[in-house]
Amino acid sequence: MTKAELRKFFLNERLSLTETELNQYNREICDNFFSQLNLQNVKVLHSFIPMENTKEPDTWRIINKIKSDFPAIKISIPKINVQTIEIENYFFEGPQQLKTNAWGIPEPQYGMPTKSVEIDMVLVPMVIADRQGHRVGYGKGFYDKFLATCQPSCIPVGLCFFEPITRIDDINDLDVPLKYCATPTKVHRFAL
Repeated sequence: MTKAELRKFFLNERLSLTETELNQYNREICDNFFSQLNLQNVKVLHSFIPMENTKEPDTWRIINKIKSDFPAIKISIPKINVQTIEIENYFFEGPQQLKTNAWGIPEPQYGMPTKSVEIDMVLVPMVIADRQGHRVGYGKGFYDKFLATCQPSCIPVGLCFFEPITRIDDINDLDVPLKYCATPTKVHRFAL
């Protein structure tokens, strides 16, 4: 299936999840993230802030646990620059820094900018991944552009309620594959 077909199907699947399922899946993703990924060399972790209206995985669980259990790790969060069609990153200072944009995404309104080359791990928003680590996002290419500016050692990690599918039909050269994808059952590692 194409990205557009997969996006439509899996967004509908995600929207049909009950609050009970969402809470359970979010807890399991968070547990798997911390039990199966090594954060020892991570100094700066970039995380998207979830859009509640599309039932994205709850990154607040991960952010809050990093703040409490890994205080040496700095958190960076994104803001979309609509003029350049790119992501700008800022160190996370607290919820008071955030304001919801026109797409329903909470974004930083101020703060210390984060350089892409400083980021060691990126939590990537997505709809579904395939078994090669390619992902279907929301179709604008923001994260592929952003990941291309990070160091080669940067670790892109997807968070998804669904297990990887066999294949996405219309992958292109600008798509930056994931190295890992945390789901409710496990953290999938992709051989790249």
